[in-house]
Amino acid sequence: MWSNIAKRAISKSRSFFLNSHSLRRVHSFLGRTQDPIFPEEFRFRPSELNACWDNGFSEMGYHRHDEFCSHEDFLRRPSFGISGFCPRGYASLAEAEVVSSTDVEEDVSVAEEVQELLQEMSKEEKRQVDYRRRRHQKMVRGMGQGKYMMLSRRQVKIETEAWEQAAKEYKELLMDMCAQKLAPNLPYMKSLFLGWFEPLRDAIEKEKQLCRNGKNKRAYAPYFDQLPADMMSVITMHKLTGLLMTGGDHGAARVVQAACMIGDAIEQEVRIHKFLEKTKQKKGNKDKENEGGDSNSHIKEQEELRKKVTNLMKKQKLLAVRQIVKGKDDSKPWGQDAKAKVGSRLIELLMQTAYIQPPANQLADGPPDIRPAFVHSFRTVMKEGKKTSRRYGIIECNPLVLKGLERTVRHMVIPYMPMLVPPVKWTGYEKGGHLFLPSYIMRTHGSRHQREAVKRAPRKQLEPVFEALNTLGYTKWRINKRVLSIVDRIWASGGRLADLVDRNDIPLPNEPDTEDEAQLKKWKWKVKSLKKENRERHSQRCDIELKLAVARKMKDEEGFFYPHNLDFRGRAYPMHPYLNHLGSDLCRGVLEFATGRPLGKSGLRWLKIHLANLYAGGVDKLSHEDRIAFTENHLDDIFDSADRPLEGRRWWLNAEDPFQFLAVCMNITDALRSSSPETFVSHIPVHQDGSCNGLQHYAALGRDKLGAGAVNLVAGEKPADVYSGIAVRVLEIMRKDAQKDPTVFPDALHARILINQVNRKLVKQTVMTSVYGVTYIGARDQIKRRLKERGAIADEAELFGASCYAAKTTLTALGEMFEAARSIMSWLGECAKIIASENQTVQWTTPLGLPVVQPYRNLGRHLIKTSLQILSLQRETDKSSILPL
Repeated sequence: MWSNIAKRAISKSRSFFLNSHSLRRVHSFLGRTQDPIFPEEFRFRPSELNACWDNGFSEMGYHRHDEFCSHEDFLRRPSFGISGFCPRGYASLAEAEVVSSTDVEEDVSVAEEVQELLQEMSKEEKRQVDYRRRRHQKMVRGMGQGKYMMLSRRQVKIETEAWEQAAKEYKELLMDMCAQKLAPNLPYMKSLFLGWFEPLRDAIEKEKQLCRNGKNKRAYAPYFDQLPADMMSVITMHKLTGLLMTGGDHGAARVVQAACMIGDAIEQEVRIHKFLEKTKQKKGNKDKENEGGDSNSHIKEQEELRKKVTNLMKKQKLLAVRQIVKGKDDSKPWGQDAKAKVGSRLIELLMQTAYIQPPANQLADGPPDIRPAFVHSFRTVMKEGKKTSRRYGIIECNPLVLKGLERTVRHMVIPYMPMLVPPVKWTGYEKGGHLFLPSYIMRTHGSRHQREAVKRAPRKQLEPVFEALNTLGYTKWRINKRVLSIVDRIWASGGRLADLVDRNDIPLPNEPDTEDEAQLKKWKWKVKSLKKENRERHSQRCDIELKLAVARKMKDEEGFFYPHNLDFRGRAYPMHPYLNHLGSDLCRGVLEFATGRPLGKSGLRWLKIHLANLYAGGVDKLSHEDRIAFTENHLDDIFDSADRPLEGRRWWLNAEDPFQFLAVCMNITDALRSSSPETFVSHIPVHQDGSCNGLQHYAALGRDKLGAGAVNLVAGEKPADVYSGIAVRVLEIMRKDAQKDPTVFPDALHARILINQVNRKLVKQTVMTSVYGVTYIGARDQIKRRLKERGAIADEAELFGASCYAAKTTLTALGEMFEAARSIMSWLGECAKIIASENQTVQWTTPLGLPVVQPYRNLGRHLIKTSLQILSLQRETDKSSILPL
């Protein structure tokens, strides 16, 4: 066995596996350290502990002398030591079992091999320590060691105490409410959460007691008693209501999605909670021991047990060792089944305990109208174009809850926030990003083959990918307070300006007092359309509230960072989902670089070009010099927009990206009014984008000169606009069709209606998504949305027919203008079919070394029986799916 360990450890010493954690744990396995050895001490994921180690500080309460401190004590300490602790390594007897289960009594002289192993590890450890020290120095350069440590302590609190603080707040509010009757003064949804918190907490505690006593033997029982009931209550309430806000189904969420999401959140918090509880326990025992107390029997027992195990290992009596540690390692992931069952039971308990009472509008002597806040039901959905249907369970909230949700975000717990310190550098699949929160370098969405491909890739091969993500993650951002204040003023006054959605719903028309079937049908269509519009408004309002909640929370920070990861194609995205620099105009408008730079002559020039680009409306298609002239010709409007954004002429509202445009107006105004515009320090990001990137790639692949000119791959005096080019061709086709006889060619009527509606905006989304395999139905829906926004066609049936015709015409024009691109797409599609016919996946390696595996596989159903309903989870099979690229 020692031979296997030596070979395996030495072979790994040149890869990312053999970091300082694993080194110290191997030392422990050889009986050379004081570290506790049992896996129960090591229940936290390696990536989460490596994260803190890689940052050069012991965020989790470890000290140089291998002692533990409480989380609170750790947060108060001004400096940090280095610990020899690791959550996973060869000191874990469970893993030693994996190394070899057959050579228990292997008769091999190991002294020389062990000595060689120790020497190798000693050299590697020195290299790793030097590397981390240099990296840490670079990380805190410019920030200061003291400030960095202070911010890192805050970051740890944010990541580890979000749910705990929420539960504490509810408990304090309950006490205040009883003492001072504060509930009527609370915001509506906050009062609802407070009313649900205690009954749900008590129900969870009762369920946990049944699990402890062995009376509840359900499959979720072993997982139910690993987190305090108050934290489970808060997570369940907030996660479910958050999903109802953002799920896009207007107050309803699929049970399978809600259950898995809540179960996943509970598992993540269990890991953090267990770890912090152990550090507190260790610190408490240590303090009592120092005071001379006799309550250190647990520590003595651990010491004796560790010595016993160490001696048994030295004698290679591994069977006896395995018996001692058997059943102690519970650090394995829960699995989707366990998460779904835990989540389903918590949802069920919430439905049984959460109620809502409408405003008092009844007689005083009548019984109170108390209704369930959430109900469970089923929906049946017909598959488009097929005769089959699918039935699934949903959780619906009461309309009063739904109404209150839009103003609830400021009271929601958002554990994934931008980071106050630079992210942990990426060094592996799950090593990097956040300090504690689970972080993965790729969003595989359950694709096992893609995940394994990334994990198998050598670290050296992925270094360019790591470097790119680390560079993005180390970019420091801050909130533009001036723009945020304008957004808040508009939003408080009801929205409706600068592309902000109206905060009020559209009133529904009353049913006409008639028996005319045609009028009744028209009314029903109108009501259905307006209800859909109101659902969309609700989703947009919730989205804006989420973004503004994060902006308000971060506005007083000097700066913050966004850890980035990849999708399976290699595109980089910020891991924070709400407010980031790749988001909407609102997001980009309220974000700016924390570190400014003097504009210089070139910077001032580009700032003027950037303003013209943001104004758009054809101005962005002028030459650079003409765009600069546009800005200089509108200096009065720019100054007025900056000085009196809502009281003045409001010229900035004419821009296509109004909030970004306003930010640049303010910046240019400050620069030009300064004594030296070129030395003015600007924080504005100047965004640049390609011209329909997908078509650019196809034009380059096919050496298509005509297509290359349309997407700016060849130089020109003015930028070409592929969308305008397609719109012109669509208009030509429609003009010809409009002249035809409607009795022979019915679409002639649609062509006559649409002639005045065709512009680049109508066709842009369809052109943009054509290279990603947009279907006719997708194109029809895209164009229908654009026409509906304009209100050009009131009748729903006529709007549908016109959208169908416009979609066909747009796809025809695309095929004519980008024939080479269409040919290449067809060829790649045929290749994919051939590969899939051999039950293989389409895969390649990018120039940066990232392995890409198309995640398209046939999905199989996996049924899980929960306390709420039978859930059907989709799992990928080994059968490749034939999908167009």
